[in-house]
Amino acid sequence: MAAPSNKTLKDLNGKWIMVIRSLLPSLSPSYFHPDDSPPSQNKTLSDDTDRILQMQGVGWFLRHAIALATITLTISEYVQDNLTHIDIHQVATGNIQSTEERTLDWVARDHTDGIFGTVKGKSRWVKLKDVDDDAFLKTGWDGGEDEEYVQGYVESVGGGWTADQNAAKG
Repeated sequence: MAAPSNKTLKDLNGKWIMVIRSLLPSLSPSYFHPDDSPPSQNKTLSDDTDRILQMQGVGWFLRHAIALATITLTISEYVQDNLTHIDIHQVATGNIQSTEERTLDWVARDHTDGIFGTVKGKSRWVKLKDVDDDAFLKTGWDGGEDEEYVQGYVESVGGGWTADQNAAKG
């Protein structure tokens, strides 16, 4: 998801909208980016999520509904007891809602999600040079090896899949 230049990983607070702009050709791009409205992601500029969702056991109908849905993320990021917390409340077309709470301390926590089922997830601040020996996770970043990124690792309970992701401003 692209972010406005004034946003960093230390301040993700606000509303973020994921939308398929090609479905709304009559709206000018400025409709999505006025100063007083939430930033949006143009899904047509992102990779297709169908295959990854299929690998995670999400059925055909739900995968296609997700691809067409507008998703609004309300993110609250704060520091409590010297730990960064990122709480994400998601609302998709049809009022499908979920909330994900991440504490950046690399401690695994259970979470039950309506799409992915029960998962164990952990998140942390990490420098690129400290990411495990995974060349894929270490390539394509604008920042240097000493810049801090957010790493999230999720393991499906009973689903047989894992997801390891890094997020950075860039």
